[in-house]
Amino acid sequence: MIYWELFLAFFIPNIIGYGGGPAIIPLIEAEVVGRYGWMTSQGFAETLALGNALPSPIATKMAGYVGYDVAGIGGAVVAVCATVIPSLLLMLGALGLLYRHRDSPRVKRMSQWVRPVIAVMMAWLTLSFFLESINTSGALHTVLLGVIAAIALVRFNTHPAFVVIGALIYGGLFLG
Repeated sequence: MIYWELFLAFFIPNIIGYGGGPAIIPLIEAEVVGRYGWMTSQGFAETLALGNALPSPIATKMAGYVGYDVAGIGGAVVAVCATVIPSLLLMLGALGLLYRHRDSPRVKRMSQWVRPVIAVMMAWLTLSFFLESINTSGALHTVLLGVIAAIALVRFNTHPAFVVIGALIYGGLFLG
């Protein structure tokens, strides 16, 4: 029964929530804290703070942690699956629709417009991160980390995970 409750606690917010992880966090809190009482509000806030410090989508991290806390590894798997399934179903449906109409001039035009929009969104996100980094860490640290990361990625073909780990270590030593 606990697995079914975990599934519902994460599936329902993810199926009705719109706007990504930050938008569904209050819905998840209502289930986890209010409805099932698996955590206190303080515990949920601490889990959310820790989850925000780690890479990857916040909803899956929250699901994995709460699921594991409530029902071990099986609970984590059930909660993460319940979080991912709504998006997976929607993506499969959209992909099927696009594939069926792939020769349509409208679909081709839409596809041509998607790439520049994504490029602009990524540029805006990069600029936002850059400005936030300058405000919180200072220009020297931001430029130093950026240059070192660029050299590691482009010149030495370092895996991005190692670059992130190196930046975390740098931040812990010099910015903590």
